[in-house]
Amino acid sequence: MLLIHCPYCKEDRPELEFHGAGEAHIARPENIADISDAEFEKFFFIRENQKGLVFERWRHLNGCGRFFNAARHSVSDKFICTYKAGEAKPEITEEQLASVLPPARGDK
Repeated sequence: MLLIHCPYCKEDRPELEFHGAGEAHIARPENIADISDAEFEKFFFIRENQKGLVFERWRHLNGCGRFFNAARHSVSDKFICTYKAGEAKPEITEEQLASVLPPARGDK
């Protein structure tokens, strides 16, 4: 079972207690009534969905109920770190990223 660290509860808990809430660090437009249809679409619907390092929002649904952010590798599904909502995106080192990479093809 995958364990996820809640930065508020300060505990590693089973993934079943959490719910993913999409991409993190999306800036809300200053005056949403003044943006174009294309800008509206980009803000509400268009997400990067990249392979590799992703920054996501999560909620500890069956715990403290709070939202937090996480850095995760989308292929290996391993978390690099979690941090409180509102905190800046952490700098991820090459060593941290290498520690969560999936095995190369042919490796076991």
